[in-house]
Amino acid sequence: MKYALSSDIHANLPALEAVLADIAGRGMTNVYHLGDLVGYAPWPNETVAMLRARGIEGISGNYDSTVATDYKHCGCKYEDPRQEELSHVSFAWTKANVSAGTKAALAQLPFRLDLSPLGGHAQGPRIVLVHGTPTLNTVYWTEDRSDEFCLKMAGIAGVRKGDAIAFGHTHLPWHREVEEIHFINTGSVGRPKDGNWRAGYVVLDVSATGMNVEFVRVEYDVQLAAKAIRSSSLPSEFADYLLSGGAQVPV
Repeated sequence: MKYALSSDIHANLPALEAVLADIAGRGMTNVYHLGDLVGYAPWPNETVAMLRARGIEGISGNYDSTVATDYKHCGCKYEDPRQEELSHVSFAWTKANVSAGTKAALAQLPFRLDLSPLGGHAQGPRIVLVHGTPTLNTVYWTEDRSDEFCLKMAGIAGVRKGDAIAFGHTHLPWHREVEEIHFINTGSVGRPKDGNWRAGYVVLDVSATGMNVEFVRVEYDVQLAAKAIRSSSLPSEFADYLLSGGAQVPV
């Protein structure tokens, strides 16, 4: 069974549309998102509405849960004072521009989802979906985390040999297998940070004999997204960030 897993759309509607079109072109119907639907781009309501209209289930990212609860900040990591300043601007803009319906939809997203591709009557393999880690959606699970850290998180999640745990939050895709457990960061649909502006998602092919992880990058109208950001009251740096794939502007 194949699954399409995506994360960190961040209100980038053109990127989401391109990813969903690519998924549909592959004939895939098992589609899930791993949170952070809003923030940084001007289509929070349209993004949430599209996912709901298409029946795409998913989990709550830190941006989703903090917007839904009117928290004091987004739970984002700041690398310098300018980044922190811009993050607060994005968070305030998003809270001011989401509709009541969007806010309610964000509040309903669960913290995690567990998938059983071969049916609930069998032990495995299982796929656990979280945004950051199984403990908090604000913790960054980066590729430089040790094998010991990965196995600790697997234990907390109840993940065992042959299973997978997928997550996002860092906007940097990676995959590692430790003691026959798959650890998968799906990257970002709407705000990549690896210097590649194209939208990213993962195809996870699961069978009784194992799993195959494919990272997919999809071109979209990034100029349209950048223009829309510049036409809004969001900082123009967010447009530059999209165009560079996060390589030039540290936000």
